[in-house]
Amino acid sequence: MSEETQETGLNGLKKTILGVAGTAVTGFGIWATTNINKIFGVEEEAATKTEQVAEQAQAGAAQPAPIVLNIENNNTQQQNNSGGGKTIIKETIREVPAAQTAPAPVEEKKETTAERIARLKKEKADRDGASN
Repeated sequence: MSEETQETGLNGLKKTILGVAGTAVTGFGIWATTNINKIFGVEEEAATKTEQVAEQAQAGAAQPAPIVLNIENNNTQQQNNSGGGKTIIKETIREVPAAQTAPAPVEEKKETTAERIARLKKEKADRDGASN
């Protein structure tokens, strides 16, 4: 039904050349899109600064004193003194007991076949005994 065709050496070579050419064209396209401004000689605009200068307070107005925080942390000091330059993160896990839950309901044991037969015989005997 379906015939298998064997490719000749030239046919495989043709496919290889086309693959390499396609890869080269794709690579050139990527390079060209990333460097489009350089290719056409367009210079990028300098980024405009968005910082705004705050107005200086008048000389006669009272300015608040700067706030200086000096926080000492033993872990930070120990890490700095170790000289290793490694950051060590330690976590403390606290176990909290779970809230007391109600005990699970006790499931009734299923009646086995032998127990059921014995129960039915006993009930029948009680009925027969009561009717005599």
